[in-house]
Amino acid sequence: QVQLVESGGGLVQPGGSLRLSCAASGIVFSFYAMGWYRQAPGKQRELVADVSSGGITNYADSVKGRFTISRDNAKNTVYLQMNSLKPEDTAVYYCNGKLRVGVQFDYWGQGTQVTVSS
Repeated sequence: QVQLVESGGGLVQPGGSLRLSCAASGIVFSFYAMGWYRQAPGKQRELVADVSSGGITNYADSVKGRFTISRDNAKNTVYLQMNSLKPEDTAVYYCNGKLRVGVQFDYWGQGTQVTVSS
């Protein structure tokens, strides 16, 4: 059974930092591209950042220079370090794992709430 379990969300003041973690089980983690998405109330889910199986990273323009995605294949975990947080970063953050080998495998975590407010 595949599980992606996020942790690390919470309430933080503007300008603060949080680190999200996503622990994966039931997959060959090193084969998967891993990503973080977010969904704010009334908005569509959007990509925040992703990292390929080879370690290539990609970021949404809105978070470039503030967020860093990384992965530890030995721990089957992907991280999102979020610095200089803004109120507009408030959302539920979801971990995602994707693998394309002829067919696509696509798994999601349950989400973790990040609230940026004074």
